[in-house]
Amino acid sequence: DLIWEHGKVAGVTTGDEDGELLAHCVVLADGANSLLAKAAGLHREWHPSEQALIAKELITLPAEKIDDRFALPEGLGAAYEIFGESTWGLLGYGFIYTNKESISIGTGALLQDLIESGRNVNDMLDRFKKHPAIAPLIAGGETIEYAAHLIPELDYDRLPQVYADGVVVVGDAAGLLNPVNREGANLSMLSGKLAADTIVEAKEKGDFSARTLAGYKKRLDESIILEDMKKVSKMAPFAHDRPHLFTEYPKLAAGAALEYLTVDGVSKKEKQKKILSMMRGLPKRRLIGDALGTLKTQR
Repeated sequence: DLIWEHGKVAGVTTGDEDGELLAHCVVLADGANSLLAKAAGLHREWHPSEQALIAKELITLPAEKIDDRFALPEGLGAAYEIFGESTWGLLGYGFIYTNKESISIGTGALLQDLIESGRNVNDMLDRFKKHPAIAPLIAGGETIEYAAHLIPELDYDRLPQVYADGVVVVGDAAGLLNPVNREGANLSMLSGKLAADTIVEAKEKGDFSARTLAGYKKRLDESIILEDMKKVSKMAPFAHDRPHLFTEYPKLAAGAALEYLTVDGVSKKEKQKKILSMMRGLPKRRLIGDALGTLKTQR
């Protein structure tokens, strides 16, 4: 819990023998469900539509098998991000990241969508792992770690206050995550640096009041963190209102590629006609609306 002195945060209580850790400024970095930020009055209760739940497994495999299966030169890795079937068509994505002697694999979706659909990320991840395009990549591996993680997906205009007297909030606890470009860890690290710069300035002034710590918010405003979050703020709700983006369009793209690239004695002209016929199966008005809407989200 937080320690308060004269209306300002002055430290935290811990489970150690000493029991208390005092500081001129406390940095809150306790994740999306930040109990300390709530205690400081800086973090409202976020709605399920503003959080995603991710399930991840760490699967061990020999380094040479990983390099062979992912066609990797020695010393390099791979990062796969898969949309559509990886999440049963819900707004979210599946991912595979190679490590030196292990593979990180996971899926996730908005908490509200999981609740309304009656699905859970455990089943989603199991289904993803069994997909014929994924199963061979992890075959023979041993799962040594399982984790579930809440991440914030807040609208730019609903980001919380990130400072008060004697306290600043960073990373997921401050809602600093870019869900469209899947950036979180880097933004958390950068927000930590900006908070540290502000705290150094506060120490030089001998003033850890909210007025001085407001410099942290100013630094965030001038950084790529909020600049990028503002730019993509329209994209997540746009995609959420159009679940067919993650089902119909990927299937159309895959079907068109299969048709065009299959060597079966049919001319390319005929194949193009078949692909156009596939496209005609989609509602024209919706297709145009999706295209125009996508362009608008980039402005």
